[in-house]
Amino acid sequence: MHIVIPEDYQNCVRDLDCFEKLQSHEVTIYNDSCNDPDVLVKRFQDADAVVLTRERTRLTADMLRQLPRLKLISQIGKVAGHIDLDACRRQGIAVAQGSGSGTATAELTWGLILASRRHIVQEANRLKQGLWQGSLGQKLQGHRLGVWSYGRIGEQVARYGRAFGMQVWVWGRTESTERARSDGFEVAPSREAFFAQSDIVSLHIRLNDETQGIVKHSDLARMGARALIVNTSRAELIEAGALQEALSRGAPGFAAVDVYEEEPATASPLRDMPNVLCTPHLGYVERDNYENYFGTAFDNINHFFAGEPTNLV
Repeated sequence: MHIVIPEDYQNCVRDLDCFEKLQSHEVTIYNDSCNDPDVLVKRFQDADAVVLTRERTRLTADMLRQLPRLKLISQIGKVAGHIDLDACRRQGIAVAQGSGSGTATAELTWGLILASRRHIVQEANRLKQGLWQGSLGQKLQGHRLGVWSYGRIGEQVARYGRAFGMQVWVWGRTESTERARSDGFEVAPSREAFFAQSDIVSLHIRLNDETQGIVKHSDLARMGARALIVNTSRAELIEAGALQEALSRGAPGFAAVDVYEEEPATASPLRDMPNVLCTPHLGYVERDNYENYFGTAFDNINHFFAGEPTNLV
């Protein structure tokens, strides 16, 4: 079978151990980022299956109609709105998905927190320029960490915060806060207090129609001038334009961002702001995670063409 893998940014898929699972197939890999539907259709027209990495590649109904040979979409991680599932059903295209542990994203979250509070990137760059200390950092111990949504990743971030000696509290839906409370974590008394009294707010909310724009201008305005907001979840959780405006006004005083409304985000206005640490959506981009993600996607391909489909949506 002909398998096409788009948007392998790091040109790393062939170097993964799990790539051996595709040794009986013809595989074509693209390393660039492409949003042109016509180009993507041309690249996929001879594919029996495509492997999509998260939401990097969008497949619309119009595109799918032009891919009569396509039998399977094997998704890295969970399927989201980038695939028109109704169109897939109409055309008989199967869609399989996988899952991840979330540990890589939780670890990156803490990398961003540490780097932001201690100005690690800024100070390292100063030293390369022949300069010495230029800022005053802030420790974590004893400070308040607010975790919005105590799910798989939020739980790990909260536990890391506890290990650093932080005062951790949680906000979110009742089911989420009740589970956090049962694990010994404090629940913020109100949404207003959560933003106003947290030294660091970390977002770990699943994006859907209900949660899009859930973080408002008014929420950010309650944060202090020394407060930090971290988003390794989804950019669309924050009301459009709200983060840039809030940072320009100095409340919160700093942000660490790994996700953007449009990716690759090489032209994001946040990138050049002095009080923002930006990383290029690295949360899940880690070797062990990739072995798991792609390994499952490749297993789904082999099982499907062996007549024993797994993990179908």
